[in-house]
Amino acid sequence: MNIRSTAASLTELPAYLYDLAALRAHVRRVRAALPERVELYYAAKANPDGPLLTALHGLVDGYEVSSGGELAHVHAVVPDAPLAFGGPGKSAEEIAAALRLPAVRRWHVESERELHALAAAADRPVDVLLRVNLPVGDGALDGVALAMGGRPTPFGLDPERVERCLALLASPGFGHLRLRGIHAHLASGLAAAEQLRLAARIVDWSAELAARHGLAFDEVNVGGGMAVDYADPEARFDWPAFGRGLAELLDRRPGLTIRLEPGRALTAYCGWYATEVLDVKHSHGEDFAVVRGGTHHLRTPATRGHTQPFTVLPVPHWPHPWPRPAVTAAPVTVCGQLCTPKDVLASGVVVPELRAGDRLLFAMAGAYAWNISHHEFLMHPRPAFHYLYHLDGTAS
Repeated sequence: MNIRSTAASLTELPAYLYDLAALRAHVRRVRAALPERVELYYAAKANPDGPLLTALHGLVDGYEVSSGGELAHVHAVVPDAPLAFGGPGKSAEEIAAALRLPAVRRWHVESERELHALAAAADRPVDVLLRVNLPVGDGALDGVALAMGGRPTPFGLDPERVERCLALLASPGFGHLRLRGIHAHLASGLAAAEQLRLAARIVDWSAELAARHGLAFDEVNVGGGMAVDYADPEARFDWPAFGRGLAELLDRRPGLTIRLEPGRALTAYCGWYATEVLDVKHSHGEDFAVVRGGTHHLRTPATRGHTQPFTVLPVPHWPHPWPRPAVTAAPVTVCGQLCTPKDVLASGVVVPELRAGDRLLFAMAGAYAWNISHHEFLMHPRPAFHYLYHLDGTAS
């Protein structure tokens, strides 16, 4: 049974459907495109669903977590997996919890305050990367979907602050902290060529910093942010071209390991959100379809301001005696049940026909969807979750 037929047969809607076999096949292709000395970590913030984390286990080198809650959850699901602990506001309680877990192999230190707090709490060796907010210039980040660096942000250290951290790390009281390299996740939504240029800048800057201070960095983490095109569900980030570029970059840097932390680009394509059209109405010259659920289940289109791609699954039977509302060969805006005009999943999409009682299957719902949604607003029921496991597409 495939995703479409599974969605058509569901008796409980809305529902999330995850194709875990497709996820594993996609990640295998990504891994195969990457050269040696490139580690692939999954950014759990994209989707921390337990079965997804389990499906990724053994295909990724580890998981990046950004809170104490993520830390505990991911470690419980995949207890033997290496973890990298990031996030711009680590509390004393989170630092203490992470220090108790040997699975935390890397710390992404975001500030001098955090460096002091970690040094004060550490009673064992801790491997750290300093997260840097590099001023990349040249318009390299103009027009990106999300920028976490290259401009004023709460993320990471400005270069001059890095210099001060290096001095701290060489001073008494910081002996448990071992500097392994630099972390610089600067932006999300970059195509392969842009991502590669940014990675080269980060690696070159890190090498210059290390040479200036007589250090030897083992690692540079260039983050994630590989582009996902919601307007074209068939498009993919060019992993083979990116991998070839990284191989050339590493050829010039013997002994260096590059770490990647994609999230959305790994799991977005394995998830779908299935729901039912409750009503179709015409208002001031425009057509609207109101579906069960909405952006409190699938927040992505509201946060990114895009139309979530969907397929209409026609339901021939109409069980009611009154006329069936419908729209034919016209643009329709798909909205949820919330009492806000911002509850929009798709805007102005031309459909051959859409009727109350039909089902909609929203694609690319495997990342930053359910887990970032405001579930309790209006207190509607939560969706069901279904998983396809087998390579032949059958459900389990």
